[in-house]
Amino acid sequence: MYWSLGSVAGLLLIGLAVFLLKREELLRYAMGEVKTKVERKYPVTLALGPARFTDLNTVQIDGVSLLPTEGLRDTLLTAKRINASISLRSLFARRPVFSDLQISQAQLRARKNAAGLDNYGFLLKKRGAATVKRDTTKGTNYGAVLNQLLDAGLDNIPGQADFRDFLVDYRSPRHTATLTMPRLAIEDGDLTGQLTVVLDSVTNRIGLTGHVEQGDENLDVQVFGQNRQPVILPYLQRRYGARVQFDTLNLSLAGKEFDDEQLTVRGAASASNFRVNHPKISVADVVVQRGGIDFVATLGQNYLALDKGSKVRLNKIEAYPQLSVKMRTPAELKGRYDENTLNYSPRLRGLLVALNVESAATPATDFFASLPQGIFEAVEGMQGTGTLQYRLSAALDMQRVDSLKFDSGLSAKNFRITRFGKTDLRMLNTEFPYTAYNDKGDSLKTFLVGPSNPEFVPFDQVSNYLKYAIITAEDPRFFTHKGFMEKAFVKSAIQNIKEKRFARGGSTLSMQLVKNVFLTRQKTIARKAEEALMVWLIENTRLVSKQRMMEVYLNIIEWGPSKYRWPGGERGVYGVKEAARFYYSKEPAELNLQESLYLASIIPKPKYARQSFDAYGDLRRSTRYFFRLIADIMAARGYIPEGEAEGLSRSVNLTGPARAYMAFSARPDTTRVVPADSSQFEPINLIDLLNTGGAPDAGVNTNQPREEQAAPAGKDKQR
Repeated sequence: MYWSLGSVAGLLLIGLAVFLLKREELLRYAMGEVKTKVERKYPVTLALGPARFTDLNTVQIDGVSLLPTEGLRDTLLTAKRINASISLRSLFARRPVFSDLQISQAQLRARKNAAGLDNYGFLLKKRGAATVKRDTTKGTNYGAVLNQLLDAGLDNIPGQADFRDFLVDYRSPRHTATLTMPRLAIEDGDLTGQLTVVLDSVTNRIGLTGHVEQGDENLDVQVFGQNRQPVILPYLQRRYGARVQFDTLNLSLAGKEFDDEQLTVRGAASASNFRVNHPKISVADVVVQRGGIDFVATLGQNYLALDKGSKVRLNKIEAYPQLSVKMRTPAELKGRYDENTLNYSPRLRGLLVALNVESAATPATDFFASLPQGIFEAVEGMQGTGTLQYRLSAALDMQRVDSLKFDSGLSAKNFRITRFGKTDLRMLNTEFPYTAYNDKGDSLKTFLVGPSNPEFVPFDQVSNYLKYAIITAEDPRFFTHKGFMEKAFVKSAIQNIKEKRFARGGSTLSMQLVKNVFLTRQKTIARKAEEALMVWLIENTRLVSKQRMMEVYLNIIEWGPSKYRWPGGERGVYGVKEAARFYYSKEPAELNLQESLYLASIIPKPKYARQSFDAYGDLRRSTRYFFRLIADIMAARGYIPEGEAEGLSRSVNLTGPARAYMAFSARPDTTRVVPADSSQFEPINLIDLLNTGGAPDAGVNTNQPREEQAAPAGKDKQR
């Protein structure tokens, strides 16, 4: 019996010894298979250090490196140690299957040189797929590029992995990035990890959770800042001067289809405490507490679109956008360009954009509460009954700039304001203090707008000539529109695009009034958006009558040089009473047609009132053209008799302090004859005689002809 037990034990020991010897032999075979498989799949040399079993089915590899054999031959990957479980059954079947990867002290060093060679490009190519090449005559197929990236990324995700002390380092002539991961684990597709990312000098400490599986076209990832710190998006700050950050970002991919060289992607993205800071957007952070998008996106050759079925959430507002962007190449345009866009880059010359947005009807209080912080400060806290719904339709073809389309509107149903926000818009109906500022934001003077101020002029005590001249030049439909003139806005946008600068404004008198009374002079997108909403509220709820709006406007607008000081020491010319006194030593009711036309002509640029005259105090041709044009329109609309327009004297006599302030030169006496001294004359330059063209005149508030050759410049304090 004892012999039998000893025999069995001996046989087991012999079998175990054979198994262990065979196992080591098979492990060496398995390592060779791994090396062969990797080198067949990728253009690389894989070096594996000594491999051994640490227990029954756990293998430890001491040292791994991966060196590309094409492109930039710089070691891409090294790892000090890899532990993995191996299926013994698969090992003995000579088809080794590894799982539960544990990678310690790995370093992925991606490099790209100035010649464009890199050591990682092979990872972005799906096996068996054609390389996406960019044809400069056809542009870029964004769908093919994104599809290649998604396939490469999803196909190379391990099912089970545990990375410890993992370093990713990227260097190129334009960018640097370093990513360190104390730990990143994938178990049955569940992803958890912590990492520190330094990209273009921006450092983020990030946490990751989510679910992703190899080869699956669905993923769900959550990115959040650690230690209650936000995640700051890199590159944007360096490239555009914009700081963009969030607390938490959720990104999901619900599937994709690549067909006929077009990629359709479905998914969703959402963020909490999303912040944007850029001086052209707002002086303060623009904050969306909770926002997101469910998207159906299509990408193709020089084309991308946000398709029907997409939905945007802005706190409690839901909107349904459709967007298409086409970037036609010079080859597609065959060299035919709109002459108005020649100062743009070739890519922008071929731009074709269409955008449609419609929001769901939203309860008024929820609508105001959902607006981004930092843009609509005046209405923060506003409440109301009924619902509000926004719509926008716009289209731009850079090859036909004149065809620009823009239609925007906010519609209300049973809407009524029950509580005002930070700013009570009804203030316009009462006497209120107004502070005038210069372009630097410094306050110049504060005065009351109302009867207790002796400088205040009621509406019916202002010359009708002046009221109608201003309306004709600035806002012909002031008494009939509801705050906006979209045709004027479109015309101004077309001119601004053509000239590639802010050359013409499209503001109505209502918008100018709101800007001056309630808002700052900062030229930002936020201020313009806030201005539009406040105008809509005033006009559509009839908070203030048109007559009262015009009355306030006439009493506050800047009408002359801010450097001028009155005898009492106050600076600037503000309101119709000071304007009538400064230019003509008159009361506002006494202004005649010529005097009113001049005051209307300088409203867009009151600081440059002097430039309406030549050195001797005569009106320049551009201003005389303005007089003729506005007077004819006023006559056609019945504001003045036709005979008065026809007999208009296109000159104006400054009889107030303005004449001395503008310091016109004395006209030379041409009646005296002085004997000529030929030695005083220089040789005639024929080119100078022929070069008589003048520079384009910027105009006032209409398109005006070129200015005639100016007289010799005198002393001009406004230039």
